[in-house]
Amino acid sequence: MSIWSRIADALSRLVRAGSLTDFFGEQTPPDKTVAFAIAVIALGAKMAKADGRVTRDEVDAFKEVFFIPKGEEEKAARVFDMAREDVAGFDGYAHRIRAMFDGHEERATLEDILDGLFHIAGADGIYHPRELEFLHDVAEIFQIDQRCFDRLLTRHDPSKGGDPYALLGVSHDADLDEVRAAWRRLVRETHPDRMLARGVPEEAVKMASKRLVVLNSAYERILAERR
Repeated sequence: MSIWSRIADALSRLVRAGSLTDFFGEQTPPDKTVAFAIAVIALGAKMAKADGRVTRDEVDAFKEVFFIPKGEEEKAARVFDMAREDVAGFDGYAHRIRAMFDGHEERATLEDILDGLFHIAGADGIYHPRELEFLHDVAEIFQIDQRCFDRLLTRHDPSKGGDPYALLGVSHDADLDEVRAAWRRLVRETHPDRMLARGVPEEAVKMASKRLVVLNSAYERILAERR
């Protein structure tokens, strides 16, 4: 059964739940992949509402995170529209999503969700101030620290210059052991098997190859600088 078929099943529960906020708080949540997809769609819809526009680039970026086969677009659009029209604020969604992925091993999934939102927000080459404010607020609710937030922003925003230390989430005066440990941890968390186990859809996992290139390049740049 495709992820969109499973989302369709979940949509019937949305009707019973009354809103996406209630849905995320159900005692029997959907499987991780469905929960991840609905979380990104719902928060993406709220983010679109934050800057008041949805560009073609952002739509294309969304399709990079989720492959939507022909005939399945309506199911994704339905979740998007429910979130956009829901009177509940994004913070209600974010708090419920954090609770859904609150296990120690699942915390990285919250970063994956935020990573997907960064990818969509920056697809048009511009981070609107309201988008950045939205992303920062979601990060705070997810209990993602500033260093991690800066790491994601540096990776997605070309204007940040690709600072290798920021990309690995370490300070410029970190010793080489700390740099190596951060690089290894991030590479380990980006392994496809670990991402699939966290509930990240296959399409988003494929995008992780780009993340690995950036991480390895940052590490090599730091090594070259210190030789």
